[in-house]
Amino acid sequence: MREILGRRRRLLSRRGDEGPDLIGAALTFASDWQWPVLPGVAVDPQDGSRCACPDPECTVPGAHPFDPGLLAATTDARMVRWWWGNRPTAPIVLATGGNAPCAVSLPAPAAARALGALDRRGMRLGPVVASPARWSILVRPYSMEQLGELLYAKDFVPGSLRFHGEGGYIALPPSQTAQGGIHWERAPLPGSASPWVPDVEAVVDAVVDALTRTGVSAPEL
Repeated sequence: MREILGRRRRLLSRRGDEGPDLIGAALTFASDWQWPVLPGVAVDPQDGSRCACPDPECTVPGAHPFDPGLLAATTDARMVRWWWGNRPTAPIVLATGGNAPCAVSLPAPAAARALGALDRRGMRLGPVVASPARWSILVRPYSMEQLGELLYAKDFVPGSLRFHGEGGYIALPPSQTAQGGIHWERAPLPGSASPWVPDVEAVVDAVVDALTRTGVSAPEL
């Protein structure tokens, strides 16, 4: 049976008195929106700036799958409750692609400038996920062939752009990672329907154009 919608809407609040409602957010993503999720690896309990995974050089500390692996991502509410019932502080990882949104990400300073330029042009964007280092613009699912053709047709694509498609992942709000908290820079509207997201072509065209026009090359991060 579905949760009461009013409880699900708490995912839009950044932090309550008892900390972020991770299980409520995970249930919204999985059950209401049909986005496959799984718990990510936590930060190192002895050093909050490091990842708890075995890789000492981990580039996304506390913000990636480990155990279980990415293929375990699910929309099953019972599994979500079991995972976060046992790991209540685990970050929420979205398995991108398939029927779930994909994402285009870029470094936070360049992303802020690009989104400002897109707002001035009146371009409609869907949800935007922000971490201290990078922002991710959610887009409709795309294939590798579609992405390849899109990039091939471009004279210039900033090397700092990253594409999270089939087999990829991003951490979702209100996760806490070793690099800081994950939040909505552009939050989905409250409700039970899966949020609208734009096509990848529109986002890449607009972001590349905005970065070029504003003179923002975006560092290779």
